Amino acid sequence: MTRVLLIEDDPAVRKGVHLALRRRGHEVEAAASGETGLLALDRFRPELVLLDLMLPGMSGLEVCRRIRETQQIPIIILSARGDDIDMVVGLEAGADDYVVKPASGEVLQARMRAVLRRVVGE
Repeated sequence: MTRVLLIEDDPAVRKGVHLALRRRGHEVEAAASGETGLLALDRFRPELVLLDLMLPGMSGLEVCRRIRETQQIPIIILSARGDDIDMVVGLEAGADDYVVKPASGEVLQARMRAVLRRVVGE
């Protein structure tokens, strides 16, 4: 069971992803903004972060950069923005992977396993 921090402002997406991850046996903490996500990061101590780019207040890119300042926890961006430039900017900000919404639970699970495999293999 992986501890996953989900930072997503859309309530319907947050609920759907939360449910899909829990059904697959993950322990999930959800946050609706970048600020609350960063607070949850210290309290919850996740093994992986799923991060939306378009958040109210602090952007997902800024959240990613702030996490990278102090931690090497795996970060997967989960965003509706699927242009090449958005993906490049997200990956260069420190994300380990980039998944375009909507994505099935199976795809998320596979991408999470792949990222975690790389981390464990280091």
